[in-house]
Amino acid sequence: MDSALRKLVRERAENRCEYCHLPQDFHVVTMQVEHITARQHRGDDSSENLALACLRCNLHKGTNLVGRDPLNEEITPLFNPRQQRWSEHFELRQGLIVGLTSVGRTTASLLEMNTPDRIELRRDIVAARLWF
Repeated sequence: MDSALRKLVRERAENRCEYCHLPQDFHVVTMQVEHITARQHRGDDSSENLALACLRCNLHKGTNLVGRDPLNEEITPLFNPRQQRWSEHFELRQGLIVGLTSVGRTTASLLEMNTPDRIELRRDIVAARLWF
């Protein structure tokens, strides 16, 4: 993957994780360009299969394409930032990312988006009016 493609992914994401929406400025580690569909599942390096992800979201997502909805335990696809709108699947409430759909609930759960430290950080970002 060349630097121009990495730059495109970073700019398209406005330098924030496309899953948990935390900005790069609040991460010590540089965000990663990740494959939405992993190479082992025949995903490619096209821009439509790439997303910007913080280390925590990327490590929790791994090569997963699906997870279990915590509400009903049904197998559910994970959020795809190239094909779906964040605001249709998630809502921010007092620092907590709430899944509005089975896709949102499953993704928030599998990626562990709502650990206490992440909730507190999002609250601080919102209070400083830095949330997108």
